[in-house]
Amino acid sequence: MKKDGKLIVFSAPSGSGKTTIVHHLLLQAALNLDFSISATSREKRGTEIHEKDYYFISLKEFQKHVEKDDFIEWEEVYTNNFYGTLKNEVERIWELGKHVIFDIDVVGGLSIKNKFPEQTLAIFVQPPSIEEMERRLRNRQTDSEEKIKERVAKAEKELKYAKDFDVILINNDLDTAKKEAYGLVDNFIK
Repeated sequence: MKKDGKLIVFSAPSGSGKTTIVHHLLLQAALNLDFSISATSREKRGTEIHEKDYYFISLKEFQKHVEKDDFIEWEEVYTNNFYGTLKNEVERIWELGKHVIFDIDVVGGLSIKNKFPEQTLAIFVQPPSIEEMERRLRNRQTDSEEKIKERVAKAEKELKYAKDFDVILINNDLDTAKKEAYGLVDNFIK
């Protein structure tokens, strides 16, 4: 795998605003970013689109990719829900002459940072509080009560990893967080 271009990792608990921030940054042409589409074995939710939001693949297909060492990183995030970053996805973006931006879970984000320490800016987006994060998850209206409780429990564990990231970006106010994220990325890629 050739190693040029930068890797910008955004990780956070569900409901922290990381996806909104990543989408904002992708619209900033000056940053020259392209989105790394993760592969997942889970089912599509809502209006998600194959090859745009995720590569939706079967559990069996995911396991074949693992056996062939096709992933930069992968993990079982929830029971039988695997997520991973395919090596050829990063290569595709680098071949376009762009920097790779990730919207990825905490363990996956740190795994990328550990594999490419000099090329990676790892940003942890932190919600103002667990209560606010839970409120945001409920307002989305995409998850069952059981799933929300599972996400909140996972978030409490994920927050312990924040200190391992290059930067903790606290998302109290979305507009401020977007501006701070832009500045961080812009400084890193120069």
